[in-house]
Amino acid sequence: MTDRTDMADVFAADPARPLTDIDLADPGLHAERDLSGLWRRLRADEPVHRQPERGTRPGFWVLTRHADVAAAYRDSERFRSDRGNVLDTLLGGGDSAAGLMLPVMDGARHASLRGQLMKAFSPRVLASVVDSIRRASRQVVEEALEKGRFDVARDVAGQLPLRAICDLLDVPATDRQRLLDMTSSALGAQSEAELRDGSWVSKGEILLYFSRLAAERRDDPRDDVISLLTQCLLDGVPLTDEEVILNCYSLILGGDETTRLALVGMVAAFLDHPEQWHAYREGRLATETAVEEVLRWTTPTLHAGRTAAVDIELHGHTIRAGDVVTLWNASANRDETAFHEPDRFLIARTPNQHLTFAHGAHFCLGAFLARAEIGAVLRDLRELVGSMEAAGPARRIYSNFLTGIGSLPVAWEPA
Repeated sequence: MTDRTDMADVFAADPARPLTDIDLADPGLHAERDLSGLWRRLRADEPVHRQPERGTRPGFWVLTRHADVAAAYRDSERFRSDRGNVLDTLLGGGDSAAGLMLPVMDGARHASLRGQLMKAFSPRVLASVVDSIRRASRQVVEEALEKGRFDVARDVAGQLPLRAICDLLDVPATDRQRLLDMTSSALGAQSEAELRDGSWVSKGEILLYFSRLAAERRDDPRDDVISLLTQCLLDGVPLTDEEVILNCYSLILGGDETTRLALVGMVAAFLDHPEQWHAYREGRLATETAVEEVLRWTTPTLHAGRTAAVDIELHGHTIRAGDVVTLWNASANRDETAFHEPDRFLIARTPNQHLTFAHGAHFCLGAFLARAEIGAVLRDLRELVGSMEAAGPARRIYSNFLTGIGSLPVAWEPA
């Protein structure tokens, strides 16, 4: 019933299938197929793979080995983010927010803005937010137990990450459910039609919402991240309205959707691996290692996009300056050279050098917060939930950037 067990491995039936048949930009491929065989074949035989052009759409490079992906993340001089960091925008000619929004900046300006935002994302500053997360986690798990049967994606995972990032942005409580609905459809959907029809509308609505909120905070600053953005100076110059709005947009999408998908995937993994659930519930496995394995196993962000700044030689291939290069976390986090038995969910796994939060200069700002959210839910599950079982089919989201389950009906019994 889980995320992959009922999905056909695209290379299991036909191991000789040409790699050029596969279109990694297709959201349906990631939602409807098990790509583990593809990733293994690419890592072994073609770690620097060139996906060819499709009609008028450019081709792009595909990196799949853990070592190569980590090295590319570290090398922000040659593998640049300042044209875009997502496959769709790069293939469409570049991100309109390039140079304005933290994930699509490089160099000194990126370092300066990141330094400003780190003031709001340090463990010390986030202490009160983490306390709030723990209380909220307890509340939503207890409410779910009272229902007995519910949808994890909506009733548990759909509540916590949004609360945390909205607390940081000081989003009014009356607007939070609307923001959840918008973020859920901006990067993924329950079908390809929903993704096609709703994604750009939702993105526009999010930007419009934050334009109003940013204008209010510029005139009346508070102790929140939006106010920090409106008041901070880079090289003595305030951020423009556009820069403030785009960085709010980035924070709400990055802070909500990825952690939500990790939480849903965590419950799905326990349903698929009951021995891991029982061992954790009995206190035989540590929460800290469980958090890291959840992050590795779910890998909500499939890839990161980069642009080659210069010609790059790698494994006998020449990546030309200007080429789009994609770094596939989904493959790197299952690399057998980096992880023992990578296709097993083992919550005692250590070391666990996953790349779920990227690496290097673009390491995820919200990593501490995401770990706190996952850890809070894990502890509450162990204390409050006695048993869990599937109560309906899981439905995966359609996206070529994010991966995970958009609906997961379950039944829980209290401890």
